[in-house]
Amino acid sequence: MPHKIITLSQKEEWLACVNNCFTYDFYHTWLYHSIDPGGEAMLYVYSEDDVFVAFPLIKRDIPDSRYYDFTSVYGYAGPISNVKFNTLTESFLTNLKKSLLGYMKQENIICLFSRLHPLIDQSAVTEKFGGKIANGKTVFIPLDKTIESQRLGYRNNHLRDINSLRGKNISFKEALADNDIEEFVIIYTENMKRINASDEYFFNHQYFKQLVHSNEFTGQILLLYLDEIPIAGCVFIYTNEIIQVHLIATKTEFLHESPTKVLIDEVSYIGRARGMRYLHLGGGVGGKNDPLFYWKAGFSPCYLMFETWRIINDLVTYNQLCYDHLELVDNADDKNDYFPLYRKSLV
Repeated sequence: MPHKIITLSQKEEWLACVNNCFTYDFYHTWLYHSIDPGGEAMLYVYSEDDVFVAFPLIKRDIPDSRYYDFTSVYGYAGPISNVKFNTLTESFLTNLKKSLLGYMKQENIICLFSRLHPLIDQSAVTEKFGGKIANGKTVFIPLDKTIESQRLGYRNNHLRDINSLRGKNISFKEALADNDIEEFVIIYTENMKRINASDEYFFNHQYFKQLVHSNEFTGQILLLYLDEIPIAGCVFIYTNEIIQVHLIATKTEFLHESPTKVLIDEVSYIGRARGMRYLHLGGGVGGKNDPLFYWKAGFSPCYLMFETWRIINDLVTYNQLCYDHLELVDNADDKNDYFPLYRKSLV
């Protein structure tokens, strides 16, 4: 079956593949995979004639074994194509499945995990393979509505906090220069320490600088100032018609002002001016209906399904790895939801 692997060293091929897709988001891009891949990032591309489907994947070693697994970047990825997925023929999908599973077997890749994109209908592909799991919901604000109708969807306390802070001496600044980016890094790092975030949620100055200066998408760090003091900031990523709220942070001493609510409100104005259709806030941690989801749901009653895709290509080996690993796990109450199970934390 005709497939090819595009690695990070083949930047121009990666760019061409993604740019030729019917739609995509920044989670599929070369840059996003290059700045924090967490393994060997690649595009698996299957094609017939002029039609192709590409899977952005990260290949990881499985410790103390000769096996590997596939995962996806932090965020919403999943397959992309140069045609709408619902136009793919049954024979194409059958051959695609045979090709990808065959490659995984050949390379000793026993399973695949990918977060899917709530705003891209990838179901024609994932349903052919099976293994699609509903993990919760995400929140979005449709920007084709007026700002007045948008605000009717705000929870009362959200609207009250926004109006209160907008009535004070605030201003906004897009962080482009190094010193402005560093202002956000300071706020973000403090925020992550305050909530005891794991190491994977800490990023350095260079990470944010590359997002802001990318040629593959439009990255924006928007800072909010109160009385000329930077108190909060957010990383927004604009790709095609989608704005993603990527990372957001507030200085501890200004939490009572709820400045991030104003940042979300403000970017909805900016998005409309730039012709964007969706402001995607995301969901709770791991898709859970938690306080983070509740906060985001205060902006809009519009929800999307957050789904993950889980394929086991070598069940015998997978089960053995899980058995060996879970012998060491003290608390495995959520065993059935964790995938792959052999990577569950031992803490």
